[in-house]
Amino acid sequence: MAKRVVLAYSGGLDTSVAVRWLIENEGAEVIAVAVDVGQNADADEADWDAIRERALAAGALEATVVDARREMAQDFCVPALMANAKYEGKYPLVSALSRPVIVRHLVAEARRHDAHAVAHGCTGKGNDQVRFEVGTRALAPDLEVLAPARVWGLTRADCIEYAATWGIPLSVTKEKPYSIDENLWGKAIECGVIEDPWNQPPEDVYTMTRQTATEPVEIVVGFESGVPVSLDGRLLDADVLIAELNQVTGAYGFGRLDMVENRRVGIKSRETYECPGALALLMAHADLEDLTLERDLHHEKARLEPRWSELVYDGLWFSPLKQALDAFFLESQTYVTGEVRLRCEPGKCFVVGRRSPVSLYDYGLATYDAADTFRHQDAAGFVRLWGQGVATWSARQQVPSKSPGSAAPGSAAPDSATRLSAAPVSADPVSATPGSADSESGIGSS
Repeated sequence: MAKRVVLAYSGGLDTSVAVRWLIENEGAEVIAVAVDVGQNADADEADWDAIRERALAAGALEATVVDARREMAQDFCVPALMANAKYEGKYPLVSALSRPVIVRHLVAEARRHDAHAVAHGCTGKGNDQVRFEVGTRALAPDLEVLAPARVWGLTRADCIEYAATWGIPLSVTKEKPYSIDENLWGKAIECGVIEDPWNQPPEDVYTMTRQTATEPVEIVVGFESGVPVSLDGRLLDADVLIAELNQVTGAYGFGRLDMVENRRVGIKSRETYECPGALALLMAHADLEDLTLERDLHHEKARLEPRWSELVYDGLWFSPLKQALDAFFLESQTYVTGEVRLRCEPGKCFVVGRRSPVSLYDYGLATYDAADTFRHQDAAGFVRLWGQGVATWSARQQVPSKSPGSAAPGSAAPDSATRLSAAPVSADPVSATPGSADSESGIGSS
């Protein structure tokens, strides 16, 4: 009996070639599984029909399309939003978020078809191979994982010729050899002239952020416990809301990223992204957190966000640390409820207002006008006690110099004996001069 392999099928060059290659070189029966995570936002049913036909033309035994747009939005984009996730402070994890969605369905189809292996079309130098394989092994460690593109030794030009030889219809050409990955959260563009980090990306690589709007517009995004739920007061499911925000903000040319990032495999890669809706939502969500999160919680969350982003980027969506951080972030969102007003202008999208029924912003405490309710008299004691440790250190251990951290010109830095002798300590710490810095207010050093 022939081996049965379930292939994560995108309809693009590499996976289309992979169908035929697995048949010819592995003697496998190939089940192609295409997962709709919001790519081809303007596509209709005929486009998915074309993807099915392409897989069958390449020799697939069966081709299946799974609609996972709502799943992608609710189970993957929303947690990323709660984590304010941006890898290396810039990239909102466009491709990294869709891979565990696809892995879920890849494993489910492998079980349904009694397959012995799953396969992907990733190369040996990309991040996606890690995400597909580590994710699969977390969910189904018994399944073999095949990666044809790592072993076939074909360039992109070779793949285009291979596809032509087998009559596989493709949209990619040698003139436009871009590798495109798109989903609800954005679009990643690689290859071609943009592999040189000195080259400006050609305008034709952009589809989501072509500027067609010029008149400024304001949009109000509503959140409930960290989840985006409305635009301008209209309640929307997360997938619909993200798609609509992509269209609105992208029409102003907002949402492009051009960066060099550090891949998991140890190389730097020039990456071009379009993610207007994601960047707008991340901006709005973080701004609402400024209004609603208690200070220590806010600061600790900010320290953990880069770690969550790194785990997801590195393919560890299904991992104990990531799950534990999910629990923390979910709890942190309890009171992240309210509205944020965004203004879109050509090339820009920015926050102009925010409000919340559970805001921690107290006008009476913040204002300097007659409505001021802050107890100014409490500040003197607070500041004095806050700085008490530094004042004691300065009086007893700090050696005066002409500039902080340096010795006087022409002199050597004092040794430890000199430092100790410079700050004599009395047997009576209360009455000793170094400890009486607060004597004028009647507060002793103790």
